[in-house]
Amino acid sequence: MHSVATQVDLKRLPSPALQRFAWGVLAYFIAVILWGSLVRATGAGAGCGNHWPLCNGTVLQHSASVNTMIEFTHRITSGISFFSAVGLLVWIFAGTVRGHLARAAAVASVIFTLVEAILGALLVKLGLTAMSQSPLRPWYLALHLTNTLLLLAALTLTAHLLSRTHGYLRDNIRLVAPFGASIGIIVVLIVGVTGSLAALGDTLFPATSLGSALAEDFSATSGWLVRWRWTHPTIAFLASIFLIWILVRAAQRTTHWDNRGLSALVLMLLAAQYVLGVLDVVLLAPVWLQIAHLLGADMLWAALVVLTARLTLQPVETGNTE
Repeated sequence: MHSVATQVDLKRLPSPALQRFAWGVLAYFIAVILWGSLVRATGAGAGCGNHWPLCNGTVLQHSASVNTMIEFTHRITSGISFFSAVGLLVWIFAGTVRGHLARAAAVASVIFTLVEAILGALLVKLGLTAMSQSPLRPWYLALHLTNTLLLLAALTLTAHLLSRTHGYLRDNIRLVAPFGASIGIIVVLIVGVTGSLAALGDTLFPATSLGSALAEDFSATSGWLVRWRWTHPTIAFLASIFLIWILVRAAQRTTHWDNRGLSALVLMLLAAQYVLGVLDVVLLAPVWLQIAHLLGADMLWAALVVLTARLTLQPVETGNTE
């Protein structure tokens, strides 16, 4: 009876090809986000003027500047990301059974991708690109970054749920401590938003030395965006205390999964972020280091989302491990 049930259950699982495609889409989206960071850090956001979706009013670019090519490439890759999210959604509905949790996560991914495109278009049309110091830009960037992290979370959940062999159906899971997990996710979101504002401050108001950067952070004559740069490392430090507490509990708690390996990965990524953050301050935030710091943040975020899903969306069945 057990072998028959196992065979029937395996027939309900998505194909390995679909699982690989989901993880591939997540990796591609992270690459697009990193390129978007390059657009912001180099001031290339105005490379296509205030035209959208066309670039400088045309499709083909002749004798384009470096900034135009950077921005135009970002638009092309962003367009491909939308179609990849839609393709993933269609494949999931065709390749999974009714009630599969990956379906809801994939729908959320497409919605967040659409919002991402709208926010990107508004950035261009409102002129909140390049070296714009509009008072709207920091708040708009915070909204943009929040949507980006939610998009990555939805894509990560989609890939993770497709990879499950247990606890992937809506009726076969139980929620465990969702409040604590939600607090942890919100805390990391806040860290991400403050990081985006700090990066914007580094781009708009670059420092010539570490001493001048520290002086500007606490100078009454500096703009609020510069004076708030200290909030990112401070909030990140406080958040890490809370996250380490969650990780210790995750490693000790008896669940369907053995979370010790994943918890160790999250800790290593967290430590790497601290190293990159310190280097970012000491080296005055060079572009390559900003992108490396963002890559680490995206990887940490994805790992944390998977760990949170393991802790909160547990299979009803017990006694098995994946």
